[in-house]
Amino acid sequence: MGINGNRVLESTMYSSRKIQIDDIEDHEKLESIQYHFTKIMEALGLDLDDASLKKTPERVAKMYVNEVFRGLNENNFPKISFFENTNNYKDMLMVDNISMYSYCEHHFVPFFGKVAVAYIPNDRVIGLSKINRIVQFIASKPQIQEKLTVEIGQKLSELLKTDDIAIFIEATHLCVASRGVRDENSVTKTNFFSGKFLKNKMKSRFINALGK
Repeated sequence: MGINGNRVLESTMYSSRKIQIDDIEDHEKLESIQYHFTKIMEALGLDLDDASLKKTPERVAKMYVNEVFRGLNENNFPKISFFENTNNYKDMLMVDNISMYSYCEHHFVPFFGKVAVAYIPNDRVIGLSKINRIVQFIASKPQIQEKLTVEIGQKLSELLKTDDIAIFIEATHLCVASRGVRDENSVTKTNFFSGKFLKNKMKSRFINALGK
């Protein structure tokens, strides 16, 4: 959905598609991951004849390629709808409490939390649900939270053709909670500000709107 009364400007598949000679087809990725995960399980001394473990390498390969790391393939970038800003809305537009689930690129275990996105439109606005889809796509690959925050901000700035972007992410990291220090209570918070949100007045409005 967009702001009421806005006329659809365009609907297209945005993709910074990278074509390389050594691109690997999905079926080849599945085969390779399945083979190597089998070796990992064997190295751990797991019984791959066990009915519960027998298909685990296949399941893990499908999960990596088709689900949790689908963001590695730019062909999976969501279809985005834009609307002409016919209402001449020039104030902060914010979407809060977007669910985010990603995987730490250091340990390949999940981190998850909530994302808030705000922007000040120029000539175009974006369908609100598309912001969620963009966040989820960028999160669907091995990430660190700092890089994820910046990537979301930069991609939205590019798509919306505005410098006025603010991003806030609060996340729990299982690499902290389930191993190492084993702290289940700590959360990590990151921000991205550009354009008018670099000024204290707009930055404060965004932070106050978060209610943090």
